[in-house]
Amino acid sequence: MVKALMHGASGHMGAVVTDICSEDADIEIVAGVGLEDAPGRGYTIYRNIDDVKEDFDVIIDFSSAAAIDSLLTYVEKNSKAVVLCTTGLSDEQVARVSEVSKKAAVLRSANMSLGVNTLFKILKQAAEVFVPAGYDVEIVEKHHNQKLDAPSGTALALADAVNDACGDSFEYVYDRSNVRRKRDKKELGISAVRAGTIVGEHEVIFAGTDEVITFSHSAYSKAVFAKGAVSAAKFLKGKPNGLYDMGDVIG
Repeated sequence: MVKALMHGASGHMGAVVTDICSEDADIEIVAGVGLEDAPGRGYTIYRNIDDVKEDFDVIIDFSSAAAIDSLLTYVEKNSKAVVLCTTGLSDEQVARVSEVSKKAAVLRSANMSLGVNTLFKILKQAAEVFVPAGYDVEIVEKHHNQKLDAPSGTALALADAVNDACGDSFEYVYDRSNVRRKRDKKELGISAVRAGTIVGEHEVIFAGTDEVITFSHSAYSKAVFAKGAVSAAKFLKGKPNGLYDMGDVIG
């Protein structure tokens, strides 16, 4: 049995993770940290992580970038494993995550979905076949109209998966409106759509002469990210200090 602390317990993802854990015999949320009470969670929610009295194995974090600094300080001080799901971290915070991982087990991925992380592996194999054969690569991502960043972190991670397999030979292009020229073979185009309530859709296109191969992933609910985080928490229990990602979870 994995005992987890829910960091960001009073938010929407805190509720989703709590519901998933309540139906999983292998993991239990014993306490939470949040900005306000959330009736029905079934555990105590503390305002400050330093006040948590319950013993636990791993922290599941779905909070905000503003809350990450204090969380990382706690993790480093107490050598507590953490599944870090919060996005939008600054470069300084990302560097801090790497430092903290020397003293605790830290799992962080651009996307917590098991499907997306399996797609990363598939794309590397596909790129090794199609790119040397001269296929162009384009990525199109779609999200809801409230999303602040573009392109998405997942789209960039998908691009990195392709680029890594090709010796970092691509240049990412986000906007072609200010130039009039043919597409360069070393371009990797990344386009963003923001509309309605789209949870998350990503499409990677390998386009050659008379042939197009498309890999796509659609998330219909944020529950896919919560399920991945729960799987990651169960994986992380008892792991040695270090920086992990969802690729380690799926093997």
